Amino acid sequence: MTDFKDATRAADSAWQNDVRAGVRHVRDLSSLPLAPAEREAAQAAATLHKVRAPKSYLDLIDWNDPADPIRAQVIPSPGELEEAEGELGDPIADHEFSPVPRLTHRHADRVLLFPTYQCAVYCRFCFRKESLTSIGRGYTREALEPALAYIAGHPEIREVILTGGDPLSLPDAALAEIRARIEAIAHVRLLRIHTRVPVALPSRITSGLVAALQGRLMVTVVTHFNHAREITDVTDAACLSLRQAGFVLLNQSVLLKGVNDSVEVLEELCRELMYRLGIKPYYLHHGDLARGMAHRRTTIAEGQALAEALRARLSGICNPVYVLDLPEGGGKVPLGPCHVEARDGQSWRIRGLDGAVRDYREVVGV
Repeated sequence: MTDFKDATRAADSAWQNDVRAGVRHVRDLSSLPLAPAEREAAQAAATLHKVRAPKSYLDLIDWNDPADPIRAQVIPSPGELEEAEGELGDPIADHEFSPVPRLTHRHADRVLLFPTYQCAVYCRFCFRKESLTSIGRGYTREALEPALAYIAGHPEIREVILTGGDPLSLPDAALAEIRARIEAIAHVRLLRIHTRVPVALPSRITSGLVAALQGRLMVTVVTHFNHAREITDVTDAACLSLRQAGFVLLNQSVLLKGVNDSVEVLEELCRELMYRLGIKPYYLHHGDLARGMAHRRTTIAEGQALAEALRARLSGICNPVYVLDLPEGGGKVPLGPCHVEARDGQSWRIRGLDGAVRDYREVVGV
């Protein structure tokens, strides 16, 4: 019979080996099948912003396809060196709304908590990439004390969102400790975890990790799949483990030019998320104003057209909300198409999903 501790060690060894065998430094790019000119450009971009990707995620790339959607997300591009006017170092004002280190309090009933600024994979489009590059610090108990004290002192906070960095890149013991400290604060009701781990390092979703997150709090795991090519048998098993633990699973994608900016790609992604993985498509983000990302941003009009097409093709539970996270801490606002053509008092002209405009009159009681 296999000893439980031996099984746990074997599971941890699997994902740790995956990380070690991948790309972790600029110099590791030399091991990838890149043309000399592309390798040189990638190394220049990776010097500016960190590069990291586990081997299993890199193995999903079709190296014969320069436009491979996974390649575009993690292999540095010369476009990242071109800063466009209007791009920002802190696109959604994390720092402006940070009353204490490692915490952002932008909305009354919830906070962002940053237990680590490290990730299993560094996405080229990340709006926090400058913080990740400049801070690069991992988890320490002492670093979180001011943030935890702040949460305890603000009874209006009902929800704590672990983000970063990627919280699921932390060891099980650290996750269990963080969860226990948060659930000891009586007014907190829900623990939300924003993570790319089930996508890029699914072997990290072990029984030990799941156990570390279970306790008094309702747990919601928000994954970050951007393309159906990222969905594999291993990600399937990882998400099944999270569902069986009783966690609510949501997904937020980023609309990326050359990756998922077609209705066919988004339709397949949303269907597979809901029907195969049991993950509700939650948000489709318009690309934030992160520096060096103009080459991956669509126009808002293009995004609205895609959102409208998805609405006509998919059931409601498969449809994400197309949103823009406004600069200066304005929050996420929906950008989806408006179907109201005209209004006169209680008489409306509304365009249906079939394109036809119909009259609708409100009927309400006195």
